[in-house]
Amino acid sequence: MTERILTVGHSTHPFDEFVELLRGADAGAVVDVRRLPGSNRFPQFDRDALEAALPAHGISYRRIAELGGRRSAQREVPEAVNALWRNRSFHNYADYALTEPFDIGLAELLALAQDEQAAVMCSEAVWWRCHRRIIADHLLARGEVVAHLMPDGRLSPAELMPGAVVAGDSVTYPATECRRELESEPEPGEEGGRR
Repeated sequence: MTERILTVGHSTHPFDEFVELLRGADAGAVVDVRRLPGSNRFPQFDRDALEAALPAHGISYRRIAELGGRRSAQREVPEAVNALWRNRSFHNYADYALTEPFDIGLAELLALAQDEQAAVMCSEAVWWRCHRRIIADHLLARGEVVAHLMPDGRLSPAELMPGAVVAGDSVTYPATECRRELESEPEPGEEGGRR
């Protein structure tokens, strides 16, 4: 089965190199999931710059704010629901991913991916240090085939995070036996984490 959805980090790539990365993976659309869609250090990845430049390369641009990262704590989600995440920003995003706005954003992404292969983009170079990993888990729970587009152009098939629990279309990360096993290793997303 071929993936319809990729994840990618723009990182520090020059624009032309980023376009070649996308084209090499047959991405027809970039879906921007940055909370703040701009970059002071890399202005080629500002929202306006991408909207203007990507279509000339046969790649559309769409921002889905509902999938943006850097979420605050969701007070209505009990702490234990996603306690597998020790990293607070991942925990907060996992909580947010249980809300209606996230579902709306995911539905928009899935609709877009019906027409063209979509690359879910954030700034972080690698997926395991980015909220794209949680988006990928929710897509996998819905039966989608997802791959992470690596900075060198390789496609790494997405796999559900160990310890994740799928119930219907929802994914949670409760503290379990898996957490005790993972505590002896750095958490993905932390310095020195598994790759």
